[in-house]
Amino acid sequence: MSNVSPPSSDEQTRARQTRWRLVLGDGVESTLGGLSGEDAERDAALAYLYNREYSPGRNVRGGHPAGDLGESRLTVPEWINHVHRLFPQKTIERIERDALERYQLQEMVTNPDLLARAQPSQTLLKAVLHTKHLMNEQVLALARDLVRRVVAQLMEKLASEVRQPFSGALDRRRRSLVRVAKNFDIRTTLRRNLKHWRPDEKRLVLQTPHFYSRVRRQTDRWQLVILVDESGSMLDSVIHAAITAACFWNLRALRTHLVLFDTAVVDVTEHCVDPVETLMKVQLGGGTDIGRALNYAHSLIDNPRRAIVLLVTDFFEGAPVGRLYAEARRIIGGGSTLLGLAALDPDARPRYDEHVARQLAQLGAHVGAMTPGELAEWIAQKVG
Repeated sequence: MSNVSPPSSDEQTRARQTRWRLVLGDGVESTLGGLSGEDAERDAALAYLYNREYSPGRNVRGGHPAGDLGESRLTVPEWINHVHRLFPQKTIERIERDALERYQLQEMVTNPDLLARAQPSQTLLKAVLHTKHLMNEQVLALARDLVRRVVAQLMEKLASEVRQPFSGALDRRRRSLVRVAKNFDIRTTLRRNLKHWRPDEKRLVLQTPHFYSRVRRQTDRWQLVILVDESGSMLDSVIHAAITAACFWNLRALRTHLVLFDTAVVDVTEHCVDPVETLMKVQLGGGTDIGRALNYAHSLIDNPRRAIVLLVTDFFEGAPVGRLYAEARRIIGGGSTLLGLAALDPDARPRYDEHVARQLAQLGAHVGAMTPGELAEWIAQKVG
């Protein structure tokens, strides 16, 4: 039985009033009341588009909508991202159709000059991924180039952060003839040069400095299966996961698989080396079947005790949750490591189903929120 109480008549009435307020727009506050929180953001997003109906610039891109989602006027890419965050899929499809057909916001998907001049940014990248299914071939080619430029910026930023923990560890049992300052063994150097102490000068002469050797971590027997939820709320996580997977792929000794899922499972490992191809295959907005994704991950595992399954999701399961727990139990019980990473919102705050995450932790999974650098450090320690 569910412990959730049905909405009261007052709550139902307020919900209906809010829906009508969003439909009718400004000017009915005295009858239907005001809006706050995400409802106010929805109202502003709708006003950004539909207030063109009543402005002097009706059906013209230069119209001045009354709605606003911030202190400064939104750009089209920013507006697109707000719409995809605030509305369900069917509503998004209607808003996009109206934007293109009724209000001629053609630069959204059909203006090659705009894309050619656009400055690469993660905001624009997300807008492209939200609307690429609407683009013609010419614009899609330009959009792909834009995605590649943004990905290159992110790769440059994240690559060293991800790879550094795998660069090797000090081996204090071996010495090296390679004289690198960061490997300097001061204790051994002092001890072995004490015979060169000059009491009259009160000075120790270091005739033979000693250095530690660095050895690479042995990760060749480890398998990393990255499962990425591509439901509508997960875009920021999908972008970072694709780029992080590419960084792991380039660690030659670590076998990496990359899998996208919603209610279906798509193995994009063959494109793992190129996150642009991965991102251009993302289909946002579907449901979520985490249990099916875990089942597929289990089928990929060769040596359970040398395998890590990395699940990037908000833990909001759309399929029966019992299967999710059963598949997690099977992976963990076989000796593999299951790491669940919670989705982050645009302000880098975790957003996830706490109950499901807590249940997985009780089954033995590691659950948390990590930056790509923190994730790399965690995996390096695990396989080291």
